[in-house]
Amino acid sequence: MVDLELDEGLAVITIDRPHARNAIAPSTMGELEEALDAAAGALALVIRGAGDKAFVSGGDLKELAAIRTEEDAAAMAWRMRRICDRLAAFPAPVIAALNGHTLGGGAEVAVAADIRVAADDIRIGFTQVTLAIMPAWGGAERLAALVGRGRALMLAGTGTVLDPVEAQRLGLVDAVFPRASFDAGWRALARSIANRSAGEIKRITAPGATAEDAIQAFAGTWVSDEHWRKADEVMKKR
Repeated sequence: MVDLELDEGLAVITIDRPHARNAIAPSTMGELEEALDAAAGALALVIRGAGDKAFVSGGDLKELAAIRTEEDAAAMAWRMRRICDRLAAFPAPVIAALNGHTLGGGAEVAVAADIRVAADDIRIGFTQVTLAIMPAWGGAERLAALVGRGRALMLAGTGTVLDPVEAQRLGLVDAVFPRASFDAGWRALARSIANRSAGEIKRITAPGATAEDAIQAFAGTWVSDEHWRKADEVMKKR
């Protein structure tokens, strides 16, 4: 099942399938689509897996084993790719909270987020090659954008699994928290980034954004009631 928590501008999507290590089944895709619909308007979005064993362990092989034709395989890949595209295009910042091992399709979901934070005992890797397949949910392209084409080919082409320290060094993970403080860490980050300004920064740092886009975004925040309320507070203190 997929749970959605909405709390004062923060949306948290949790994939909760402990029997399958939070793997993605066709029904999970439908629930993710519904959760993304319901999260519209949030100032920040977190996607995570339940428990501490797996973020997402890829596709649920038992449920996807019925797919035996190229047409059906392509249809499944397109559906999940569109979900990952929706995560990437979500208007507000998206954080992947890597609560457990993040492998195969799980790594593809993770790189669809803007920010990845990991517990210090997890592992992450594009391991599809071990099943003689390749990433199809947009993960290979997003990995290349993060770490470079050559390094992406090396990592995904060999199925290399990284610890969080190495993943952070390569730019695949943005922050690492001790397991004991992981939940508090990602929640604090999510709350601090759940604001209109962060959403505008996401928009103007996207490929194709222009200087005019940035100036217009700034001007819009400048005239907002929230800006002047906070500016008045600062001026009063001074």
